[in-house]
Amino acid sequence: MDLTPPLARPRILPFQRFDSIRNRILVFAVLATLIPSGITLGISYVQNRHALEEKITQDLLSESVQTARAVGVWLKERLYDLRVFAGSEEVANSLQQAAGGSTTTPTRGRLREYLVSLHERFSDFEQLVVLDVQGRVLATSLPVVTPVQLPADWLERLRADRQAVGEAYWDSKAGKGKLIIAVPVLHADGRLLGAFAAELNLAPLHELLRSFARDSSGAIYLLSTAGALIASSDFLSSQLLATILPADVFESLITREDGVSPYVSYRGQEVVGTLKRVPQVRWAVVAEISANTAFQQVRRFRDFALLVVTLLLIAAAASAYRLGLLIARPLDRLTKGAAEVARGDLAVDLPAGGAGEVGYLTSVFNHMVSRLRAGRRELDDINETLRLKNEELERLSVTDGLTGLANHRALMQRLDAEGVRFSRTQRPFSVLMADVDHFKQYNDTFGHPAGDEVLKKIAAILRDATRTMDCAARYGGEEFAIIMPDTAIAGAMHVAERIRARVDAADFPGRKITLSIGVAEFPKDADTPQAILAVADEALYRAKRGGRGRVVQAGKTVKAKS
Repeated sequence: MDLTPPLARPRILPFQRFDSIRNRILVFAVLATLIPSGITLGISYVQNRHALEEKITQDLLSESVQTARAVGVWLKERLYDLRVFAGSEEVANSLQQAAGGSTTTPTRGRLREYLVSLHERFSDFEQLVVLDVQGRVLATSLPVVTPVQLPADWLERLRADRQAVGEAYWDSKAGKGKLIIAVPVLHADGRLLGAFAAELNLAPLHELLRSFARDSSGAIYLLSTAGALIASSDFLSSQLLATILPADVFESLITREDGVSPYVSYRGQEVVGTLKRVPQVRWAVVAEISANTAFQQVRRFRDFALLVVTLLLIAAAASAYRLGLLIARPLDRLTKGAAEVARGDLAVDLPAGGAGEVGYLTSVFNHMVSRLRAGRRELDDINETLRLKNEELERLSVTDGLTGLANHRALMQRLDAEGVRFSRTQRPFSVLMADVDHFKQYNDTFGHPAGDEVLKKIAAILRDATRTMDCAARYGGEEFAIIMPDTAIAGAMHVAERIRARVDAADFPGRKITLSIGVAEFPKDADTPQAILAVADEALYRAKRGGRGRVVQAGKTVKAKS
Protein backbone atom coordinates (compact mmCIF):
# COMPACT_ATOMS: atom_id res chain seq x y z
CA MET A 1 0.00 0.00 0.00
CA ASP A 2 1.39 3.43 -1.02
CA LEU A 3 1.49 5.68 2.04
CA THR A 4 2.95 8.67 0.19
CA PRO A 5 0.90 11.89 0.47
CA PRO A 6 0.10 12.86 -3.17
CA LEU A 7 0.99 16.54 -2.67
CA ALA A 8 4.36 15.67 -1.11
CA ARG A 9 5.72 13.61 -4.02
CA PRO A 10 7.15 16.49 -6.16
CA ARG A 11 9.40 17.44 -3.19
CA ILE A 12 10.87 13.96 -2.62
CA LEU A 13 14.10 13.76 -4.66
CA PRO A 14 16.83 16.35 -3.97
CA PHE A 15 18.20 16.33 -7.50
CA GLN A 16 14.84 17.61 -8.78
CA ARG A 17 15.38 21.02 -7.12
CA PHE A 18 18.14 23.45 -6.17
CA ASP A 19 17.22 24.10 -2.55
CA SER A 20 19.39 21.33 -1.07
CA ILE A 21 22.54 22.37 0.76
CA ARG A 22 24.87 20.47 -1.54
CA ASN A 23 23.26 21.83 -4.71
CA ARG A 24 23.39 25.36 -3.34
CA ILE A 25 27.09 25.02 -2.56
CA LEU A 26 27.71 23.58 -6.04
CA VAL A 27 25.73 26.30 -7.83
CA PHE A 28 27.43 29.05 -5.82
CA ALA A 29 30.89 27.68 -6.57
CA VAL A 30 30.15 27.36 -10.30
CA LEU A 31 28.69 30.87 -10.54
CA ALA A 32 31.47 32.38 -8.45
CA THR A 33 34.00 30.85 -10.82
CA LEU A 34 32.18 31.27 -14.12
CA ILE A 35 30.96 34.87 -13.88
CA PRO A 36 34.22 36.74 -13.07
CA SER A 37 36.47 34.48 -15.14
CA GLY A 38 34.04 34.47 -18.05
CA ILE A 39 33.66 38.26 -18.04
CA THR A 40 37.42 38.82 -17.75
CA LEU A 41 38.33 36.37 -20.48
CA GLY A 42 35.46 37.58 -22.68
CA ILE A 43 36.65 41.19 -22.48
CA SER A 44 40.22 40.10 -23.21
CA TYR A 45 39.05 38.06 -26.19
CA VAL A 46 37.08 40.98 -27.65
CA GLN A 47 39.98 43.39 -27.17
CA ASN A 48 42.49 40.99 -28.70
CA ARG A 49 40.23 40.32 -31.66
CA HIS A 50 39.65 44.03 -32.23
CA ALA A 51 43.37 44.76 -32.09
CA LEU A 52 44.12 41.86 -34.44
CA GLU A 53 41.45 43.04 -36.91
CA GLU A 54 42.98 46.52 -36.94
CA LYS A 55 46.44 45.08 -37.55
CA ILE A 56 45.15 42.84 -40.37
CA THR A 57 43.35 45.83 -41.92
CA GLN A 58 46.45 48.00 -41.82
CA ASP A 59 48.67 45.23 -43.22
CA LEU A 60 46.30 44.45 -46.07
CA LEU A 61 45.75 48.12 -46.90
CA SER A 62 49.52 48.68 -46.90
CA GLU A 63 50.05 45.69 -49.19
CA SER A 64 47.32 46.70 -51.62
CA VAL A 65 48.43 50.36 -51.75
CA GLN A 66 52.10 49.50 -52.28
CA THR A 67 51.27 46.84 -54.85
CA ALA A 68 48.88 49.13 -56.74
CA ARG A 69 51.52 51.84 -56.80
CA ALA A 70 54.19 49.40 -58.04
CA VAL A 71 51.89 48.00 -60.74
CA GLY A 72 51.01 51.51 -61.82
CA VAL A 73 54.70 52.42 -62.06
CA TRP A 74 55.44 49.23 -64.03
CA LEU A 75 52.69 49.94 -66.54
CA LYS A 76 53.52 53.66 -66.70
CA GLU A 77 57.13 52.86 -67.59
CA ARG A 78 56.03 50.61 -70.43
CA LEU A 79 53.62 53.20 -71.75
CA TYR A 80 56.33 55.85 -71.47
CA ASP A 81 58.67 53.72 -73.55
CA LEU A 82 55.97 53.32 -76.19
CA ARG A 83 55.37 57.08 -76.31
CA VAL A 84 59.08 57.61 -76.89
CA PHE A 85 59.08 54.97 -79.64
CA ALA A 86 55.95 56.47 -81.21
CA GLY A 87 57.60 59.92 -81.42
CA SER A 88 59.93 58.75 -84.17
CA GLU A 89 59.48 60.50 -87.54
CA GLU A 90 59.73 57.11 -89.22
CA VAL A 91 56.54 55.98 -87.49
CA ALA A 92 54.59 59.16 -88.32
CA ASN A 93 55.81 59.23 -91.96
CA SER A 94 54.87 55.58 -92.47
CA LEU A 95 51.37 56.18 -91.13
CA GLN A 96 50.93 59.33 -93.30
CA GLN A 97 52.03 57.41 -96.39
CA ALA A 98 49.60 54.58 -95.54
CA ALA A 99 46.84 57.14 -95.12
CA GLY A 100 47.77 58.57 -98.57
CA GLY A 101 47.26 55.18 -100.19
CA SER A 102 50.77 53.71 -100.33
CA THR A 103 51.14 50.09 -99.31
CA THR A 104 53.86 48.50 -97.20
CA THR A 105 54.84 45.00 -96.19
CA PRO A 106 54.66 44.59 -92.38
CA THR A 107 57.64 42.27 -92.27
CA ARG A 108 59.85 44.41 -94.53
CA GLY A 109 61.00 47.96 -94.85
CA ARG A 110 62.62 50.63 -92.75
CA LEU A 111 59.76 50.79 -90.22
CA ARG A 112 60.11 47.10 -89.49
CA GLU A 113 63.87 47.49 -89.07
CA TYR A 114 63.18 50.27 -86.58
CA LEU A 115 60.83 48.01 -84.61
CA VAL A 116 63.28 45.12 -84.67
CA SER A 117 66.05 47.31 -83.33
CA LEU A 118 63.83 48.50 -80.49
CA HIS A 119 62.75 44.92 -79.74
CA GLU A 120 66.37 43.83 -79.47
CA ARG A 121 67.19 46.61 -77.01
CA PHE A 122 64.06 46.34 -74.84
CA SER A 123 63.37 42.77 -73.76
CA ASP A 124 60.23 43.68 -71.80
CA PHE A 125 58.19 43.63 -75.02
CA GLU A 126 57.18 40.40 -76.73
CA GLN A 127 56.26 42.26 -79.90
CA LEU A 128 56.12 45.83 -81.21
CA VAL A 129 53.44 46.76 -83.75
CA VAL A 130 52.40 49.88 -85.66
CA LEU A 131 48.68 50.07 -86.57
CA ASP A 132 46.71 52.52 -88.67
CA VAL A 133 43.33 53.85 -87.53
CA GLN A 134 41.59 50.92 -89.25
CA GLY A 135 43.58 48.51 -87.06
CA ARG A 136 45.71 47.18 -89.93
CA VAL A 137 49.27 46.14 -89.07
CA LEU A 138 51.76 48.34 -90.95
CA ALA A 139 54.84 46.84 -89.34
CA THR A 140 55.77 44.26 -86.69
CA SER A 141 58.98 43.25 -84.96
CA LEU A 142 58.18 39.55 -85.48
CA PRO A 143 58.96 37.60 -88.62
CA VAL A 144 55.24 36.96 -89.22
CA VAL A 145 52.13 39.03 -88.62
CA THR A 146 50.04 37.90 -85.62
CA PRO A 147 46.63 39.21 -84.51
CA VAL A 148 46.76 42.14 -82.10
CA GLN A 149 44.12 41.76 -79.36
CA LEU A 150 43.21 45.36 -78.63
CA PRO A 151 39.87 46.23 -77.03
CA ALA A 152 36.98 47.09 -79.35
CA ASP A 153 37.00 50.74 -78.22
CA TRP A 154 40.77 51.23 -78.52
CA LEU A 155 40.44 54.26 -80.78
CA GLU A 156 38.12 56.01 -78.28
CA ARG A 157 40.55 55.19 -75.47
CA LEU A 158 43.50 56.54 -77.46
CA ARG A 159 41.69 59.81 -78.09
CA ALA A 160 40.35 60.17 -74.55
CA ASP A 161 43.08 58.66 -72.36
CA ARG A 162 46.08 58.84 -74.73
CA GLN A 163 46.55 55.15 -74.06
CA ALA A 164 44.77 51.84 -74.50
CA VAL A 165 45.22 48.74 -72.36
CA GLY A 166 43.72 45.48 -73.62
CA GLU A 167 42.39 42.48 -71.76
CA ALA A 168 44.80 39.82 -70.52
CA TYR A 169 44.79 36.60 -72.52
CA TRP A 170 46.65 33.31 -72.69
CA ASP A 171 48.85 32.53 -75.69
CA SER A 172 48.59 28.75 -75.91
CA LYS A 173 51.38 28.47 -78.50
CA ALA A 174 53.86 30.42 -76.40
CA GLY A 175 52.45 29.16 -73.10
CA LYS A 176 52.40 32.67 -71.70
CA GLY A 177 49.94 35.18 -70.38
CA LYS A 178 50.00 38.35 -72.49
CA LEU A 179 48.60 41.84 -72.66
CA ILE A 180 48.42 44.47 -75.45
CA ILE A 181 49.05 48.15 -74.65
CA ALA A 182 49.06 51.00 -77.13
CA VAL A 183 49.72 54.75 -77.36
CA PRO A 184 48.50 57.11 -80.09
CA VAL A 185 50.63 58.37 -83.00
CA LEU A 186 49.58 61.96 -83.71
CA HIS A 187 50.08 64.33 -86.65
CA ALA A 188 51.58 67.74 -86.01
CA ASP A 189 48.05 69.20 -86.16
CA GLY A 190 46.83 66.76 -83.51
CA ARG A 191 45.12 64.27 -85.82
CA LEU A 192 45.26 60.59 -84.85
CA LEU A 193 47.30 58.73 -87.43
CA GLY A 194 47.41 55.33 -85.74
CA ALA A 195 48.77 53.48 -82.77
CA PHE A 196 52.10 52.17 -81.54
CA ALA A 197 51.29 48.91 -79.69
CA ALA A 198 53.29 46.41 -77.73
CA GLU A 199 52.63 42.87 -76.57
CA LEU A 200 53.66 42.43 -72.93
CA ASN A 201 54.48 39.22 -71.09
CA LEU A 202 52.53 38.99 -67.80
CA ALA A 203 55.28 36.99 -66.07
CA PRO A 204 56.96 40.18 -64.70
CA LEU A 205 53.59 41.19 -63.20
CA HIS A 206 53.34 37.77 -61.52
CA GLU A 207 56.83 38.20 -60.04
CA LEU A 208 55.97 41.74 -58.94
CA LEU A 209 52.82 40.60 -57.11
CA ARG A 210 54.65 37.69 -55.52
CA SER A 211 57.31 40.03 -54.14
CA PHE A 212 54.62 41.94 -52.19
CA ALA A 213 52.72 38.85 -50.89
CA ARG A 214 53.50 38.29 -47.22
CA ASP A 215 53.48 34.46 -47.20
CA SER A 216 51.74 31.38 -48.59
CA SER A 217 48.61 32.04 -46.53
CA GLY A 218 47.98 35.32 -48.38
CA ALA A 219 47.63 36.26 -52.02
CA ILE A 220 47.70 39.40 -54.14
CA TYR A 221 46.09 39.49 -57.54
CA LEU A 222 45.48 42.04 -60.25
CA LEU A 223 42.11 42.32 -61.95
CA SER A 224 40.27 44.59 -64.31
CA THR A 225 37.41 46.79 -63.18
CA ALA A 226 35.11 44.20 -64.81
CA GLY A 227 36.35 41.60 -62.29
CA ALA A 228 38.50 39.58 -64.72
CA LEU A 229 41.80 38.34 -63.25
CA ILE A 230 45.02 39.52 -64.94
CA ALA A 231 47.78 38.15 -62.71
CA SER A 232 48.24 36.58 -59.29
CA SER A 233 51.04 36.11 -56.78
CA ASP A 234 50.20 32.38 -56.63
CA PHE A 235 50.50 31.34 -60.27
CA LEU A 236 49.84 32.40 -63.83
CA SER A 237 47.85 30.11 -66.11
CA SER A 238 45.11 29.99 -68.69
CA GLN A 239 42.67 28.96 -65.95
CA LEU A 240 43.52 32.06 -63.92
CA LEU A 241 43.00 34.40 -66.90
CA ALA A 242 39.60 32.80 -67.54
CA THR A 243 38.49 33.50 -63.95
CA ILE A 244 36.07 36.31 -63.13
CA LEU A 245 35.53 37.37 -59.54
CA PRO A 246 31.85 36.95 -58.46
CA ALA A 247 29.89 40.17 -58.85
CA ASP A 248 28.81 40.33 -55.18
CA VAL A 249 32.39 39.86 -53.96
CA PHE A 250 33.74 42.46 -56.38
CA GLU A 251 30.97 44.91 -55.43
CA SER A 252 31.73 44.43 -51.71
CA LEU A 253 35.44 45.09 -52.27
CA ILE A 254 34.76 48.18 -54.41
CA THR A 255 32.29 49.57 -51.85
CA ARG A 256 34.74 49.13 -48.98
CA GLU A 257 37.89 50.13 -50.87
CA ASP A 258 39.58 51.50 -47.75
CA GLY A 259 38.38 48.71 -45.50
CA VAL A 260 38.48 44.91 -45.18
CA SER A 261 35.76 42.54 -46.39
CA PRO A 262 35.27 38.83 -45.65
CA TYR A 263 34.44 36.66 -48.67
CA VAL A 264 35.24 33.41 -50.49
CA SER A 265 38.15 33.91 -52.86
CA TYR A 266 38.51 32.52 -56.36
CA ARG A 267 40.60 29.76 -54.76
CA GLY A 268 37.54 28.64 -52.76
CA GLN A 269 38.92 29.70 -49.36
CA GLU A 270 37.35 31.89 -46.72
CA VAL A 271 39.49 35.03 -46.68
CA VAL A 272 39.52 38.67 -45.67
CA GLY A 273 40.83 41.17 -48.21
CA THR A 274 40.93 44.73 -49.44
CA LEU A 275 40.97 46.38 -52.87
CA LYS A 276 42.92 49.34 -54.19
CA ARG A 277 42.60 50.84 -57.67
CA VAL A 278 45.72 51.20 -59.83
CA PRO A 279 46.26 54.85 -60.82
CA GLN A 280 45.58 55.92 -64.45
CA VAL A 281 44.38 52.52 -65.60
CA ARG A 282 41.25 50.43 -65.28
CA TRP A 283 42.87 47.93 -62.96
CA ALA A 284 42.64 47.13 -59.27
CA VAL A 285 44.81 45.21 -56.82
CA VAL A 286 43.28 42.85 -54.24
CA ALA A 287 45.32 41.77 -51.22
CA GLU A 288 43.84 38.94 -49.14
CA ILE A 289 44.75 36.51 -46.40
CA SER A 290 43.15 33.28 -45.20
CA ALA A 291 40.62 33.97 -42.48
CA ASN A 292 41.83 30.92 -40.60
CA THR A 293 45.41 32.20 -40.63
CA ALA A 294 44.38 35.79 -39.93
CA PHE A 295 42.48 34.92 -36.79
CA GLN A 296 44.56 31.92 -35.73
CA GLN A 297 46.10 33.84 -32.85
CA VAL A 298 42.80 35.03 -31.44
CA ARG A 299 41.31 31.56 -31.89
CA ARG A 300 44.17 30.10 -29.87
CA PHE A 301 43.48 32.65 -27.17
CA ARG A 302 39.78 31.75 -27.24
CA ASP A 303 40.53 28.02 -26.98
CA PHE A 304 42.97 28.67 -24.15
CA ALA A 305 40.40 30.83 -22.35
CA LEU A 306 37.77 28.10 -22.69
CA LEU A 307 40.23 25.53 -21.37
CA VAL A 308 41.05 27.74 -18.37
CA VAL A 309 37.35 28.31 -17.61
CA THR A 310 36.65 24.58 -17.94
CA LEU A 311 39.50 23.66 -15.58
CA LEU A 312 38.34 26.30 -13.08
CA LEU A 313 34.80 24.96 -13.24
CA ILE A 314 36.00 21.39 -12.71
CA ALA A 315 38.13 22.44 -9.75
CA ALA A 316 35.32 24.52 -8.24
CA ALA A 317 32.75 21.76 -8.77
CA ALA A 318 35.05 19.14 -7.23
CA SER A 319 35.72 21.34 -4.19
CA ALA A 320 32.03 22.17 -3.80
CA TYR A 321 31.10 18.51 -4.12
CA ARG A 322 33.61 17.51 -1.46
CA LEU A 323 32.43 20.26 0.87
CA GLY A 324 28.82 19.31 0.23
CA LEU A 325 29.57 15.69 1.15
CA LEU A 326 31.16 16.70 4.43
CA ILE A 327 28.29 18.99 5.34
CA ALA A 328 25.25 17.31 3.87
CA ARG A 329 26.05 13.57 3.82
CA PRO A 330 24.06 12.68 6.97
CA LEU A 331 21.13 14.83 5.84
CA ASP A 332 21.39 13.33 2.36
CA ARG A 333 21.07 9.81 3.80
CA LEU A 334 17.96 10.87 5.69
CA THR A 335 16.52 12.50 2.56
CA LYS A 336 17.11 9.40 0.43
CA GLY A 337 15.70 7.17 3.17
CA ALA A 338 12.57 9.32 3.38
CA ALA A 339 12.26 9.16 -0.42
CA GLU A 340 12.44 5.36 -0.36
CA VAL A 341 9.81 5.20 2.38
CA ALA A 342 7.60 7.57 0.38
CA ARG A 343 7.91 5.23 -2.63
CA GLY A 344 6.70 2.37 -0.42
CA ASP A 345 10.04 0.71 0.41
CA LEU A 346 9.97 0.12 4.18
CA ALA A 347 13.15 -2.01 4.21
CA VAL A 348 15.15 1.12 5.02
CA ASP A 349 17.58 0.90 7.95
CA LEU A 350 19.90 3.89 8.16
CA PRO A 351 23.27 3.60 9.93
CA ALA A 352 23.66 5.57 13.11
CA GLY A 353 24.24 9.24 12.33
CA GLY A 354 26.64 9.87 15.21
CA ALA A 355 26.08 12.20 18.11
CA GLY A 356 24.09 15.38 18.13
CA GLU A 357 20.81 16.31 16.49
CA VAL A 358 21.43 14.35 13.28
CA GLY A 359 22.09 11.13 15.24
CA TYR A 360 18.93 11.61 17.27
CA LEU A 361 16.96 12.33 14.09
CA THR A 362 18.32 9.15 12.47
CA SER A 363 17.29 7.06 15.49
CA VAL A 364 13.77 8.52 15.44
CA PHE A 365 13.55 7.88 11.69
CA ASN A 366 14.54 4.20 12.05
CA HIS A 367 12.01 3.73 14.88
CA MET A 368 9.30 5.32 12.72
CA VAL A 369 10.13 3.00 9.79
CA SER A 370 9.97 -0.08 12.03
CA ARG A 371 6.51 0.99 13.23
CA LEU A 372 5.41 1.49 9.62
CA ARG A 373 6.67 -2.00 8.69
CA ALA A 374 4.59 -3.53 11.49
CA GLY A 375 1.55 -1.54 10.38
CA ARG A 376 2.07 -2.61 6.77
CA ARG A 377 2.15 -6.30 7.73
CA GLU A 378 -1.15 -5.91 9.56
CA LEU A 379 -2.61 -4.00 6.65
CA ASP A 380 -1.40 -6.66 4.18
CA ASP A 381 -3.16 -9.36 6.24
CA ILE A 382 -6.39 -7.35 6.21
CA ASN A 383 -6.09 -6.75 2.46
CA GLU A 384 -5.56 -10.46 1.80
CA THR A 385 -8.64 -11.33 3.81
CA LEU A 386 -10.66 -8.72 1.94
CA ARG A 387 -9.39 -10.05 -1.37
CA LEU A 388 -10.48 -13.60 -0.58
CA LYS A 389 -13.87 -12.34 0.56
CA ASN A 390 -14.28 -10.29 -2.60
CA GLU A 391 -13.38 -13.28 -4.76
CA GLU A 392 -15.93 -15.37 -2.92
CA LEU A 393 -18.59 -12.68 -3.34
CA GLU A 394 -17.75 -12.37 -7.01
CA ARG A 395 -18.07 -16.13 -7.44
CA LEU A 396 -21.38 -16.19 -5.58
CA SER A 397 -22.73 -13.30 -7.65
CA VAL A 398 -22.46 -15.40 -10.86
CA THR A 399 -23.12 -18.89 -9.42
CA ASP A 400 -26.39 -20.61 -8.54
CA GLY A 401 -26.25 -21.49 -4.84
CA LEU A 402 -28.05 -24.83 -5.17
CA THR A 403 -26.56 -26.42 -8.30
CA GLY A 404 -23.17 -24.70 -8.55
CA LEU A 405 -23.91 -23.81 -12.20
CA ALA A 406 -23.81 -20.26 -13.57
CA ASN A 407 -26.86 -18.23 -12.56
CA HIS A 408 -29.22 -16.23 -14.74
CA ARG A 409 -27.06 -13.05 -14.54
CA ALA A 410 -23.91 -14.88 -15.64
CA LEU A 411 -25.83 -16.56 -18.45
CA MET A 412 -26.99 -13.19 -19.86
CA GLN A 413 -23.47 -11.72 -19.63
CA ARG A 414 -22.06 -14.71 -21.51
CA LEU A 415 -24.80 -14.38 -24.14
CA ASP A 416 -23.86 -10.74 -24.77
CA ALA A 417 -20.17 -11.71 -24.99
CA GLU A 418 -20.92 -14.41 -27.57
CA GLY A 419 -22.85 -11.85 -29.63
CA VAL A 420 -19.82 -9.53 -29.64
CA ARG A 421 -17.50 -12.40 -30.53
CA PHE A 422 -19.74 -13.40 -33.45
CA SER A 423 -19.61 -9.84 -34.87
CA ARG A 424 -15.81 -10.18 -34.88
CA THR A 425 -15.32 -13.81 -35.99
CA GLN A 426 -18.63 -14.66 -37.75
CA ARG A 427 -18.57 -18.07 -36.06
CA PRO A 428 -22.02 -19.36 -34.94
CA PHE A 429 -23.02 -20.58 -31.48
CA SER A 430 -25.93 -22.69 -30.24
CA VAL A 431 -28.26 -22.47 -27.21
CA LEU A 432 -29.95 -25.37 -25.35
CA MET A 433 -32.99 -24.79 -23.12
CA ALA A 434 -33.88 -27.76 -20.86
CA ASP A 435 -36.74 -28.30 -18.40
CA VAL A 436 -37.37 -31.14 -15.89
CA ASP A 437 -40.64 -32.85 -16.79
CA HIS A 438 -43.39 -32.99 -14.10
CA PHE A 439 -41.05 -31.46 -11.51
CA LYS A 440 -43.88 -29.82 -9.54
CA GLN A 441 -45.59 -33.18 -9.09
CA TYR A 442 -42.30 -34.68 -7.95
CA ASN A 443 -41.89 -31.93 -5.37
CA ASP A 444 -45.47 -32.35 -4.15
CA THR A 445 -45.01 -36.09 -3.86
CA PHE A 446 -41.51 -36.44 -2.41
CA GLY A 447 -40.87 -33.01 -0.92
CA HIS A 448 -38.64 -30.12 -1.76
CA PRO A 449 -35.39 -31.63 -0.37
CA ALA A 450 -35.79 -34.54 -2.78
CA GLY A 451 -36.48 -32.04 -5.60
CA ASP A 452 -33.31 -30.14 -4.73
CA GLU A 453 -31.33 -33.38 -4.99
CA VAL A 454 -32.82 -33.97 -8.46
CA LEU A 455 -31.70 -30.50 -9.59
CA LYS A 456 -28.18 -31.07 -8.21
CA LYS A 457 -27.87 -34.41 -9.98
CA ILE A 458 -29.08 -32.97 -13.31
CA ALA A 459 -26.59 -30.06 -12.90
CA ALA A 460 -23.78 -32.61 -12.46
CA ILE A 461 -24.88 -34.37 -15.67
CA LEU A 462 -24.85 -31.02 -17.54
CA ARG A 463 -21.33 -30.22 -16.30
CA ASP A 464 -20.06 -33.66 -17.28
CA ALA A 465 -21.66 -33.58 -20.75
CA THR A 466 -20.40 -30.11 -21.79
CA ARG A 467 -17.00 -28.61 -22.54
CA THR A 468 -15.11 -26.18 -20.31
CA MET A 469 -15.70 -23.44 -22.87
CA ASP A 470 -19.48 -24.00 -22.73
CA CYS A 471 -21.67 -22.13 -20.25
CA ALA A 472 -24.16 -24.36 -18.36
CA ALA A 473 -26.55 -22.28 -16.21
CA ARG A 474 -29.65 -22.63 -14.07
CA TYR A 475 -32.10 -20.39 -15.90
CA GLY A 476 -34.72 -20.48 -13.15
CA GLY A 477 -36.65 -23.08 -11.09
CA GLU A 478 -36.26 -26.46 -12.82
CA GLU A 479 -35.20 -24.84 -16.15
CA PHE A 480 -31.56 -24.94 -17.40
CA ALA A 481 -29.73 -23.31 -20.32
CA ILE A 482 -26.46 -24.07 -22.11
CA ILE A 483 -24.49 -21.75 -24.44
CA MET A 484 -22.14 -23.63 -26.79
CA PRO A 485 -19.61 -21.37 -28.63
CA ASP A 486 -18.34 -22.35 -32.11
CA THR A 487 -21.02 -25.03 -32.35
CA ALA A 488 -23.54 -25.48 -35.19
CA ILE A 489 -27.00 -26.94 -34.74
CA ALA A 490 -25.95 -30.50 -35.59
CA GLY A 491 -23.32 -30.63 -32.83
CA ALA A 492 -25.70 -29.00 -30.35
CA MET A 493 -28.38 -31.57 -31.14
CA HIS A 494 -25.91 -34.38 -30.50
CA VAL A 495 -24.97 -32.96 -27.08
CA ALA A 496 -28.62 -32.35 -26.20
CA GLU A 497 -29.52 -35.95 -27.03
CA ARG A 498 -26.63 -37.22 -24.93
CA ILE A 499 -27.80 -35.13 -21.94
CA ARG A 500 -31.40 -36.32 -22.36
CA ALA A 501 -30.27 -39.95 -22.52
CA ARG A 502 -28.11 -39.67 -19.38
CA VAL A 503 -30.92 -38.07 -17.40
CA ASP A 504 -33.31 -40.74 -18.65
CA ALA A 505 -30.93 -43.49 -17.51
CA ALA A 506 -30.08 -41.92 -14.15
CA ASP A 507 -31.43 -43.34 -10.89
CA PHE A 508 -33.52 -40.77 -8.97
CA PRO A 509 -35.31 -41.39 -5.62
CA GLY A 510 -38.96 -42.30 -5.97
CA ARG A 511 -39.40 -42.49 -9.74
CA LYS A 512 -37.88 -41.86 -13.17
CA ILE A 513 -37.04 -38.29 -14.27
CA THR A 514 -37.03 -37.10 -17.90
CA LEU A 515 -35.77 -33.88 -19.54
CA SER A 516 -37.28 -31.90 -22.43
CA ILE A 517 -34.75 -29.84 -24.48
CA GLY A 518 -35.09 -27.14 -27.15
CA VAL A 519 -32.09 -26.30 -29.41
CA ALA A 520 -31.47 -23.18 -31.56
CA GLU A 521 -28.48 -21.80 -33.54
CA PHE A 522 -27.37 -18.15 -33.83
CA PRO A 523 -27.65 -16.43 -36.27
CA LYS A 524 -29.49 -19.08 -38.22
CA ASP A 525 -32.59 -19.01 -35.99
CA ALA A 526 -32.53 -15.44 -34.59
CA ASP A 527 -31.17 -11.97 -35.41
CA THR A 528 -30.01 -11.01 -31.91
CA PRO A 529 -28.39 -12.95 -29.05
CA GLN A 530 -31.35 -12.16 -26.77
CA ALA A 531 -33.83 -13.47 -29.32
CA ILE A 532 -32.06 -16.84 -29.60
CA LEU A 533 -33.12 -17.67 -26.02
CA ALA A 534 -36.76 -17.13 -26.93
CA VAL A 535 -36.39 -19.33 -30.01
CA ALA A 536 -34.76 -22.14 -28.00
CA ASP A 537 -37.43 -21.72 -25.27
CA GLU A 538 -40.20 -22.03 -27.89
CA ALA A 539 -38.55 -25.25 -29.19
CA LEU A 540 -38.48 -26.48 -25.56
CA TYR A 541 -42.19 -25.99 -25.13
CA ARG A 542 -42.87 -27.72 -28.42
CA ALA A 543 -40.93 -30.65 -26.97
CA LYS A 544 -43.21 -30.46 -23.91
CA ARG A 545 -46.31 -30.39 -26.06
CA GLY A 546 -44.99 -33.25 -28.19
CA GLY A 547 -44.86 -35.60 -25.23
CA ARG A 548 -41.85 -34.56 -23.09
CA GLY A 549 -38.57 -36.43 -22.62
CA ARG A 550 -37.29 -35.41 -26.08
CA VAL A 551 -35.02 -32.97 -27.95
CA VAL A 552 -36.58 -30.54 -30.44
CA GLN A 553 -34.67 -28.36 -32.94
CA ALA A 554 -35.94 -24.84 -33.60
CA GLY A 555 -38.06 -24.71 -36.74
CA LYS A 556 -38.54 -28.52 -36.97
CA THR A 557 -41.89 -30.32 -36.82
CA VAL A 558 -42.46 -32.37 -33.65
CA LYS A 559 -44.01 -35.85 -33.97
CA ALA A 560 -46.09 -36.95 -31.04
CA LYS A 561 -45.02 -40.09 -29.20
CA SER A 562 -46.99 -43.17 -30.11
